[in-house]
Amino acid sequence: MNASVLVTVEELQRSLVGDRPPLVLDCRARLDDASAGKRLWRESHIPGSHQLDMDRDLSSPPGDGGRHPLPSPEAFTTTIQCLGIQPHRAVVVYDDKGGQLSAARAWWMLACWARHPDVRVLDGGLPAWQAAGGELATNESISPLTSRWRPDFDHTVLISARDLLEDGGLLVDARGEARFRGDEEPIDAVAGHIPGAACRPSSTNLDATGHFKSPRRLAEELPRADSVTAYCGSGVTACHNILAYAIAGLPLPRLYAGSWSEWIRDPARPVATGD
Repeated sequence: MNASVLVTVEELQRSLVGDRPPLVLDCRARLDDASAGKRLWRESHIPGSHQLDMDRDLSSPPGDGGRHPLPSPEAFTTTIQCLGIQPHRAVVVYDDKGGQLSAARAWWMLACWARHPDVRVLDGGLPAWQAAGGELATNESISPLTSRWRPDFDHTVLISARDLLEDGGLLVDARGEARFRGDEEPIDAVAGHIPGAACRPSSTNLDATGHFKSPRRLAEELPRADSVTAYCGSGVTACHNILAYAIAGLPLPRLYAGSWSEWIRDPARPVATGD
């Protein structure tokens, strides 16, 4: 994979008026407000885009699997079919946080897990669309779509907590440095990180404008090892790091979907603090 996993605003604008427009999915979310995605979509969105909700569509209820465990393949297949997603139609996903909440998660679930052949993330997201003078719609009525596609899910792109320390290779944590060190923990009950992990905050994949850094720059910066596993607080921003590896043309890490919020549910699992 390489930069083709991204689409620019100009490319999206051209494709939307072309013969085969992509299906556009608005993935905006807020970690502290499960209802935010739908509200943000109603207030304004790229015309014709459908809302894809992080808590409703891209996660199952929180519990032993962490704060945002993956839905079952069956549940996600239902979401895919209700949105009319089909392998012969391109998909573009976007949010307003440079892909961190939660366009990269949607990209990973569709492209890596469900193996859709053409899923791209809008580089710069909604802010880039607005900066380019892109039109916005408000609470528009969109005809529902359906499909019969049943993905052949690839579970090898995942790794479980049980196998993490033995088979996870280099663990790359997408949370900020203060949370990684254990200096602060505003969300989860325990501070720190999984022993042996390296810190690569997802925000460092972006430049000052909120766009992804160049493939060459990302390839220079991203942690390398024969085997890499991405994790974060709940398996959302970890996908942003996986997307960065894809942009850089590097082998993709596996995802530890439960991430820190699952890891700490078992007090027998080791915890590290500091750098």
